[in-house]
Amino acid sequence: MQVLQTPRFAKQVKKLKANQKQALDEAVKALVDNPLLGVQKRGDLDYLRVYKFNMLKQQTLLAYSYDDGKIIINLLGIGSHENFYRDLKRF
Repeated sequence: MQVLQTPRFAKQVKKLKANQKQALDEAVKALVDNPLLGVQKRGDLDYLRVYKFNMLKQQTLLAYSYDDGKIIINLLGIGSHENFYRDLKRF
């Protein structure tokens, strides 16, 4: 299984501290084990899934797309709920 990240996602990860990156790594490993953990979105964002997890006692959303035919997880964005979906639509 391939796990790819967009340049935007890479920029967001650079800003995280070490303990935050560890929580993110655990979330990505969970997605690799079961790519259907996230909730499929509807409407404008129907191409992506969102997985919610806790990062330092704060709920964090991880947006990704999953193509079953190619077995690729493409990481699109990470952040808190505030303006998360609005920013993804700009992507």
